[in-house]
Amino acid sequence: MESYARGETEPPLLTETIGASFERTVAEHGDREALVEVASGRRWTYAELDAEVDALARGLIAAGVAQGDRVGIWAPNCAEWTITQFATAKAGAVLVTINPAYRTHELAYVLNQSGVSLLISATALRSKTGSKTSDYRAMVSEVLDRTPVRRVVFLATDDWTALVDGGEGEDGLATRMAGLAATDPINIQYTSGTTGFPKGATLSHRNILNNGYFTTETINFTYEDRLAIPVPFYHCFGMVMGNLGCITHGATMVIPAPGFDPEITLQAIQDERCTGVYGVPTMFIAMQNAPGFAEADLSSLRTGIMAGSPCPVEVMKRCINDMSMAEVSIAYGMTETSPVSTQTRADDDLERRTATIGRVHPHVEIKIVDPGSGATLERGEAGELCTRGYSVMLGYWDDPEKTAEAIDADGWMHTGDLAVMRPDGYAVVVGRIKDMVIRGGENIYPREVEEFLYTHPDVEDVQVVGVPDEKYGEELCAWIRLREGADPLGVEEVRAFAAGRLAHYKVPRYVLVVDEFPMTVTGKVRKVEMRERSVDLLKL
Repeated sequence: MESYARGETEPPLLTETIGASFERTVAEHGDREALVEVASGRRWTYAELDAEVDALARGLIAAGVAQGDRVGIWAPNCAEWTITQFATAKAGAVLVTINPAYRTHELAYVLNQSGVSLLISATALRSKTGSKTSDYRAMVSEVLDRTPVRRVVFLATDDWTALVDGGEGEDGLATRMAGLAATDPINIQYTSGTTGFPKGATLSHRNILNNGYFTTETINFTYEDRLAIPVPFYHCFGMVMGNLGCITHGATMVIPAPGFDPEITLQAIQDERCTGVYGVPTMFIAMQNAPGFAEADLSSLRTGIMAGSPCPVEVMKRCINDMSMAEVSIAYGMTETSPVSTQTRADDDLERRTATIGRVHPHVEIKIVDPGSGATLERGEAGELCTRGYSVMLGYWDDPEKTAEAIDADGWMHTGDLAVMRPDGYAVVVGRIKDMVIRGGENIYPREVEEFLYTHPDVEDVQVVGVPDEKYGEELCAWIRLREGADPLGVEEVRAFAAGRLAHYKVPRYVLVVDEFPMTVTGKVRKVEMRERSVDLLKL
């Protein structure tokens, strides 16, 4: 049987724009709570939020933002971020979402590459520990004269008030909205390439509105759900699966904090009676190990989504047993596919929720191909995961060459992930094509070794990378974070633990005990950086 699967076709795809979808929800659920910003205590019903969104959309039009113009937003999670997301969608502007961790070099690149004409920015951002503050004003002023930006609007200042108050009558906005199509580009998200500059994945109303809708439809969302969103808005996880997932169902968006904090997130779930929470596995690990975890009342939780990297079995068990998340789901995707292509279902068993990335999403196709020949493989064989359907991006902004490398002539997006499709149609990611380690001719998938080492009682988290070796070509190096109070762990202890349970060539030759892993802001582990640092630390 071929490694090919096609998703359900019911319910049908949404054919409207984001603005039209938002207004339909406002008409149905105007009095229901739409947005809660925990840090400030501010709350909006759908009707109140719509009024703020319209005021900003009219302000943008009055400021000279034309349909298709790029508006940048560079800020951590806050209510104004969400308001800007929907206002730009109504005004037909393309929202360029900028990673809050970027600094002047990356900021200048993104503003120039996408041609941002108006930038909405935070003034400053405090680090999680509160020890450092990033001065956004200073960074913006440093790069401004080298970019196409005509106007900068700083949040929580008179700039913002002036922009919102500068709008004119409703006719201009209605006319603008009437001229928009669901297939128009509406969002550019920069994906961190492992080499060179990031690429701007260009997404349409149709791409992200539908993906937000079907991702939350798959976890049985209704207008009664309240979703804690501690994942960043600048990324698809927050703004698509979170915000658009909520507005397509009339559900409530809850912003626990500007950035992820495990204690604050647990408190927000308890106080706001959230029914769902999103996160990458490292976030769930942090919440489950937080000092206040045992006392937190999480009984309101029902569901949530874990994505970004594979979920260790023990973490999933605690989500279900200790966090009341009986219907928690695993989602897999990439920015270029809006993002989700596969997802586990609410009634899937523990094995499917931890060993797989789920099955194909509605209205999407997936297949596993031989990376060399492109031929579709039989189920059970490892190859490159490809996906096709409404969710595939329009392309990389102003980069037809890179677009053609990623999307083939038949419309298939090549993910770069190595995967296996099981007989039941569920897929398992076994690594990145670039992450696979070849030791003495043996193919090793780091995921398998990580899952095994995770069962060690002293290991809190583990990542495995390949490092160069003269004899075998590559050897394994395990980066291990230990549980609090654990005994020291070295190569000999790991070897003893693996003896007789793991093939000898899969036992890591090197072990590095660390306090943290190099991460992207979205919580993905940067294995490229890990490899480089391993080579330095081990003097290879």
